[in-house]
Parts: sequence; structure tokens; C-alpha cells
Amino acid sequence: MRNSIRRSLLYIFAMTISGNLVNADTYQGPKLIFSISSSMDPDEVKFCKQLGIEYVRTSVDEGGRTVENYRRIRERAESHGLKLWSIGSGGLIKMEEVTLGLPGRDEKIEAFKQNLRNLAAAGITYFNYDHSPLGTWRAESGEYREGVETRLYDESKPMIPVKGRKMNRPDPNRVFTEEEIWDNFIYFIKQVAPVAEEVKVRIGIHPNDPPGVTLGNVPRCIFSSFEGYKRALEIADSDFVGMCLCTGCWLQGGSSMGKDVIETIRYFGSRNKLFLVHFRNVSGTVPKFAETFLDDGYMDMSKVMQALVEVEYDGGLHGDHWPEMVGGPNVGTAYTVSYIKALLNSALSNK
Repeated sequence: MRNSIRRSLLYIFAMTISGNLVNADTYQGPKLIFSISSSMDPDEVKFCKQLGIEYVRTSVDEGGRTVENYRRIRERAESHGLKLWSIGSGGLIKMEEVTLGLPGRDEKIEAFKQNLRNLAAAGITYFNYDHSPLGTWRAESGEYREGVETRLYDESKPMIPVKGRKMNRPDPNRVFTEEEIWDNFIYFIKQVAPVAEEVKVRIGIHPNDPPGVTLGNVPRCIFSSFEGYKRALEIADSDFVGMCLCTGCWLQGGSSMGKDVIETIRYFGSRNKLFLVHFRNVSGTVPKFAETFLDDGYMDMSKVMQALVEVEYDGGLHGDHWPEMVGGPNVGTAYTVSYIKALLNSALSNK
């Protein structure tokens, strides 16, 4: 199977370079998404088109969360023949005020709800949310094999927040209970779900990264397992609250997730609860793993793609977190996108 996929990859890569690749929107299957700056630099746009991708996502800071700015970004994308999948905003994706019930929680929730309204008014129908207490943690980046720089997780080494993110943690010695973490989620989702339904903007919730571990005396007990997701989405009880499935996070958790990634896709995908898929691979599970190329982790990603096609998933699919390659960031992007397209073509042909 892997040799067949590699042959398909070479073909897809050649078609990408030659400009003869089939457009992602002309066949059934997930819609491939490319991350792009909100200014949409001409070289970024050109590279996106060379890859044969027409769906893009971007992000803004707090000052950019206005209807007028969102509309400008969407129109800018459309002027280049691109379709805007989502606009993220870091200040509303991970919020300790909400996950830990800290002062300022109600203000954050109101800002979140207003952002949903602004997105809808600008014609944007998806927002990615990460209900991860204290965010994403790794050891410092390093080599997972000779010459390959990537992000590493190793509980035997000091761990730091990704991208140097500062934690909003007034009392680092306080111990939180699982009940508190659940209560804080319920308080949040019961307020934002009705707004999401009203304005027709879907909220996809990302898994905890890494899943299942307690960080800084805070249990990450909700979006770290199949049962946690199932209970949380049942509490939300909304067609507009679902899953952003990061396959890498799920693989990091291994057996602690309760269901493997294939079973998870089949369950939530068949119930229209998969809103976005982050498509990536890792070398192992907690307590030690590295983020790898798609064909170099412990999971056969062709099986993941086959499962997505089996449930006829037609939402967004975004490759991310690949290791650095010589030649700049576009090299890893081209390799990842080409590999994903090869997997998708193979899965569709076997459907």
C-alpha cells in the first residue's frame, strides 16, 4: 500500500508542478484548505493556485474582528478566485478565562458571541475553537531523526507553551477538579450554542494537545477522549457545535482516547459532527512523541483518508504541523498537500 501511495504521490507532485492537477472542488471528498495571511500576498496566492487549492483560512488579531474587515478579507479572497473557509482570532480560540472560570470570563464569552455575529454578517460560516486549559505544550523543537527539525513532546524534559504563549494563571498553585472543568465548559457552551444556531456559524472544537495529561494542576478531561467529546457534544445539543478532529492529537493519545481515530471518524462523521479535519501524523503516544511527515509516523494515513471517504466527509481538510525541510516552508507544504491529494485520489478510486 505504501509503495502504491508513494507512486501516486510522485504523479500528483508532477501534476502540481505542471499545473494539470484536478481541482479539489470537482470531485467528491474533503475540501483541501491552505493557510494564508489576511493580506493575501501575491506569492501566497500564486502558490495556492499552483497547488490546485481554492479554499483558504486566515486569522486576525483582536482589532481585526469587525464585520467590515471580515468582509474585506472575504472579498479579497474571492477577487483571487479563492473561497474563504474561516477566519480565526487567537484571543478567542484559547481562553483561560473560560476554561478555568477566571475573572473576565463573561466578557470573553460576550466577545465570542459577537464574533460569531460578525463572521455571519460577513458571510463566513465556520469558527475553530480550542477548549484546552493552558493551551498546547511541547518540549523545545529538535530533531526526531537526522536532519529533520520538528516539535517534540517528552515528559522527561521541561515543557513550554507552544510559540511562547503566556498563560493567564493568577494562582499557579491552585488545583482544579474535573467537575470544575466540565462546569466551565457547560457555562460557556450553553451561552454560545444558541448564538451559533441563530447566525448559522458552526463551531468546531479542537482536541486537547497533548490529550489526557494534567498540566499545571489542571486536568484536561473533556476534549481528550471519545467519551469526553460524545458527552460534550450531547450537552451542546446543537447542529452547529461539532468536532475539529486533529488526527495528530488523537494519535498522540493512543489507547487513552477510548476509540481509535478510524472509529472516531466513523462515529462522528456518520452523525455530521465532523466540521474540520487537521490531517497529520506522529511518531508515538504520550509521554513521548514527535510530529512527523504524513508517511513517517506510526499511523498509515491512507486508512484515515479511506475512513473519511467512507463516511462521505466533504468538509475541510487542513494539513499542518509538518517538520521543517530544506528550501523554506513552501517545500513542506507542497510535499504535504501532494501526499494528501495522492491519498485522497487513492481512497476515492477504491470507494
